[in-house]
Amino acid sequence: MEKTLQVLLQISSVLLLIRCTLAQQAFLNSSTERLALLDLRSSLGLRSTDWPIKSDPCSTWNGVHCKNGHVTGINISGFKRTHIGRQNRSFSVDSLVNLTFLESFNASSFSLPGPIPSWFGYRLGSLQVLDLRFSSVAGPIPESIGNLTTLNALYLSDNRLTGSVPYALGQLVKLSVLDLSRNSLTGQIPTSFALPSNLSRLDLSSNYLSGPIPYGLGNISTLQFLDLSDNSLAASIPVELGNLSRLFELNLTKNSLSGSLPVEFIGLTSLQRLEIGDNGLEGVLPDIFTTLDNLRVVVLSGNNLDGAIPGALLSLPNLQVLDLSGNNFTGILSNFSSNGNAGGALFNLSNNLLYGSLVSPFRNFSLVDLSGNYIQGKVPDGSQSNISLDRNCLQAVLNQRSLEECKLFYDERGLNFDNFGAPESTQPPSPEPAPKKRKRWIYILMGLLVGVAFIVILVLMMVVVLRKCDKRITNQRGSANVGPVPEGDIPSLPKDPANISSLRDSFTYEQLLSSTRAFSEANLIRHGHSGDLFQGLLDGGCPIIVKKVDFRSKKESYMTELELFSKYSHTRLVPFLGHCSENENEKLLVYKYMPNGDLASSLYRVSDLEDDSLQSLDWITRLKIAIGAAEGLAYLHHECNPPLVHRDIQASSILLDDKFEVRIGSLSEVRIQEGDSHHNVLTRFLRKPQSSEPAPSGSPSVSCAYDVYCFGKVLLELITGKLGISKSDDATTKEWLEHTLGYISVYDKELVTKIVDPSLIVDEDLLEEVWAMAIVARSCLNPKPMKRPPMKYILKALENPLKVVREESYSSQRLRTTSSRRSWSTAFFGSWRHSSSDNATIVGHTNREGGSGLRQPGRVGSYGSGGIEHSSSNKRFSNEIFPEPLEMQDLEQQDEN
Repeated sequence: MEKTLQVLLQISSVLLLIRCTLAQQAFLNSSTERLALLDLRSSLGLRSTDWPIKSDPCSTWNGVHCKNGHVTGINISGFKRTHIGRQNRSFSVDSLVNLTFLESFNASSFSLPGPIPSWFGYRLGSLQVLDLRFSSVAGPIPESIGNLTTLNALYLSDNRLTGSVPYALGQLVKLSVLDLSRNSLTGQIPTSFALPSNLSRLDLSSNYLSGPIPYGLGNISTLQFLDLSDNSLAASIPVELGNLSRLFELNLTKNSLSGSLPVEFIGLTSLQRLEIGDNGLEGVLPDIFTTLDNLRVVVLSGNNLDGAIPGALLSLPNLQVLDLSGNNFTGILSNFSSNGNAGGALFNLSNNLLYGSLVSPFRNFSLVDLSGNYIQGKVPDGSQSNISLDRNCLQAVLNQRSLEECKLFYDERGLNFDNFGAPESTQPPSPEPAPKKRKRWIYILMGLLVGVAFIVILVLMMVVVLRKCDKRITNQRGSANVGPVPEGDIPSLPKDPANISSLRDSFTYEQLLSSTRAFSEANLIRHGHSGDLFQGLLDGGCPIIVKKVDFRSKKESYMTELELFSKYSHTRLVPFLGHCSENENEKLLVYKYMPNGDLASSLYRVSDLEDDSLQSLDWITRLKIAIGAAEGLAYLHHECNPPLVHRDIQASSILLDDKFEVRIGSLSEVRIQEGDSHHNVLTRFLRKPQSSEPAPSGSPSVSCAYDVYCFGKVLLELITGKLGISKSDDATTKEWLEHTLGYISVYDKELVTKIVDPSLIVDEDLLEEVWAMAIVARSCLNPKPMKRPPMKYILKALENPLKVVREESYSSQRLRTTSSRRSWSTAFFGSWRHSSSDNATIVGHTNREGGSGLRQPGRVGSYGSGGIEHSSSNKRFSNEIFPEPLEMQDLEQQDEN
């Protein structure tokens, strides 16, 4: 009897629990909320398989969550629309105002083109989570969002948001996560963030924010993640940030910050990642690393830091990645080999002023880059397998500095130099007999006179020939070697490209000062790491772009641009008009003005209508831009000898003239493709762990395959209208790429409609071209560099897109919906993969080059040029490089099954 009572009590408890659960979740009690959901289903074009109209929303609708008979959560992330819904995509969610108990709305990766309604802040008073990532949201962030006092998570990243960050966001005292990254926000970070806050994660990266970092951010004691990278933030780093004892990641990379690293950072005891690369920090590193035992990644590259590298930094027990390259650190390396960090660390100390000798073979490290320093002596046995030592002063090692350069460095510092192991001669040379000396000088003078006469005659002949060919050259559009001569009275390119020192100024300083109104703020386009860009107007009415370079800190950048444009020219490269070097400290470079800016600013523009709506480029223009960019890259990869790698292909580097013809800019990262080396491994580990390729702004691979990968992201931007993908390579971008590539299939054309920019008007014929470009983009984004197509084949595919998606044996009107291995290879690649005569350059992975001449990388702007490095390259047949599309599609079908 007693056991029976216990069983009955247990059953009643279970029934009570089930009853409570059913009361919370099972059925929707409000008819108003049901009508609101049905209206939302219609306005968004949701499919009946997700929200079946005849069933109860709380019990059977995907993504609908209820509590006590009311809708509390809606998650439509990644949902597919109906055919009608795809044709009428917009931010149509007005029915949410009737869901008064709504706590969470997640529409990430669901296209909602248009601005966020201002009534969100007035009518959704119970909202706690708002997630609109990758949703094509445009326009400003409503100030009314600050009224959502219950909000604790706001995700608006990877959209087209403009305007400033609302001040009211700082007043959301319950807000824990704020992610506004990868948009086009401008202005300063609101000082309201200094108010007491519960923020644990603040991500404002990859925008156009300016001004100083608010010191009040140091008052947010709960902050654990702070990312302000890739903006235009200036001034010094607030010392108050040292109060963030819970902070485990701080990223301020790619800004214009100055001053020194605050000594108050000694209080960041929980910090695991410290990234402040590509700024203007200077001075000696403070002694702060004795307490930062949790540090795993430290990136301070591309600054002006000097002094000795602290021993505590080199001895951090958990350090995995250390990048101090591109600074002015000096001192000996005797303590470097005895550090106590964990084995397998990756260290990049290249392009500094380190000297002394190597003591240890560095067997405890995975990779060490010491190139571009002044280390002398012999290399310990076993060091060359995991260490880069180029451009030092070492004995019996290739690619070292010259004897004169090394000797000068050590003499200036009063140090002893080993003279590359060779004893210096102390005896003066024996004098020659006087008659023999006199006779020798006569021969020398005669030779000089003959040489000068020959050079004068040769120059005169060249002038005559060049004048006769001048008109013919200007008409050669798309020439592999020569671009168009600048129009009007603009000075032409120098005639002797072999020697930079022989280039004369094309403009006077007064001329450029007048054209830019004394480099006024009104003429300033943007601040760049290689120089400031100004718009100007010459006396003849010709618009120009002038880059002002600080010669004291950016000498190599200036010399790099001159050398590049003196050796290479093409109609698809931004026209270089000349330069001015009169001023000792300021050098000026002049480019032709591009009326339509770059692709990032031209893809969507404010229309002439009164409602200031956005107007996007049509498909024909987008395809034209893709072909033009491919032509420029094909010239660099296949027509230049040796091949050149751009290394920074993104929407902002594709400039557009008045007819939307492509002129590729941002050439400051250009390098000659090199063979395989260990340096690429180092640059891969210096990026975010989730990245599939090194970031363009970091230290990208010197390989044509890297350009192809970046170009694939640009193609996806043209197809989807999703700006910012080509300039970013973090985990969120990778997630978006994986999601988007899932809709690109050689078997199903209709799948691609799910990712096409909703602002595009594409009929059935144009959809085939969109499909073809998507397939090309997918091949470019193959995770294996060896399997990406060469750029000359990509160009052919874009010029003939219908051949990519139609069977050659069928009529031109019949689409291919199924494929065999043979027909697919024939349709897309044609004779490319079957021709043994078509060779493609092997993917080369090299270290980041620095030093003199054309080797020091810098921050890329819309206009500019970059370095050229010399190396040999290996080759392999094209069928070893091209991906096998069928294998990818087979994997798709396996996943679907």
